[in-house]
Amino acid sequence: MPDSDLIVLAVGGNSLIRDDRHRTVADQWALARETCHHIAHIIEAGHNVVITHGNGPQVGFIVRRSELARHELHEVPLDSCGADTQGAIGYMIQQSLTNEFRQRGMSRQALTVVTQVEVAADSPAFTHPTKPIGSFMDEATARERATVNHWTIAEQPGRGWRRVVPSPEPLRIVELDAIRHLVQDGYVVTAVGGGGIPVVRDAEGDLRGVEAVIDKDLASSLLATALDADLFMISTDVRKVCLDYGKPGERPLDTMTLGDAKRYLAEGQFGAGSMAPKIEAIVRFLESPSSKPRRAIVTCPEDLEDALNGTAGTAIVPA
Repeated sequence: MPDSDLIVLAVGGNSLIRDDRHRTVADQWALARETCHHIAHIIEAGHNVVITHGNGPQVGFIVRRSELARHELHEVPLDSCGADTQGAIGYMIQQSLTNEFRQRGMSRQALTVVTQVEVAADSPAFTHPTKPIGSFMDEATARERATVNHWTIAEQPGRGWRRVVPSPEPLRIVELDAIRHLVQDGYVVTAVGGGGIPVVRDAEGDLRGVEAVIDKDLASSLLATALDADLFMISTDVRKVCLDYGKPGERPLDTMTLGDAKRYLAEGQFGAGSMAPKIEAIVRFLESPSSKPRRAIVTCPEDLEDALNGTAGTAIVPA
């Protein structure tokens, strides 16, 4: 690995979709190019970057297409949806970065690892679905879909209703050794897309996919910890972490200690389907053993460079 710091950068699936009017593949390509323009700045400045990404909206689109076409074609299981979106979004990222590198005269190469993440077959998550996927809906639409498609649905206050599916705890990244070697050889790797493809081991020790999705921030934290990254960055659709989000007294935070983060989590300051898993992922990363100082940042794609320089986003530090 080149002698510089290592950043694991988690790009949110929602940060590739500007709004409900800009959800097409072409729209996502435009935002992927914009995001990768900022990522390339970071790499050009000498940082090593491993990229992860969300895929909630994109999985939702595939599931909806599958439902609409069920009278003609078989439906696509969730683990295959995860694999499909890893390939598609990884393709957007690696092509966008490849073009950025060429334009800047940089001799770097981007690639994508379709990544499996092992979960426990007996995880209680399989009987208590909590992970939102797909588009936001009004309550009437959500309840109709729940009845027709046998979905579990849940409301995200202030944003609408979504389908929720099992989200078991990520235990092990199956392709970790390959990812580590690629990073050491200087490749800009996209991995653990959408939290990874959820797999379990059978009685013989063989892997098989399961109908679930893994939280991408928790899986990204697991990857950052396993690679002993210096910095864990989460790029999402807000500029900073806020207290009392969406309320009249909303307060954006420039910095937050690990202790503060744990306290705010316990107080319920962060939404269960939005900021809470991001902060939980950061807490896990900062609390994991390491021989070097670690920190984390939450920001939006356009503020990546400024956040890295300490002038934007929310920085989370051990103390």
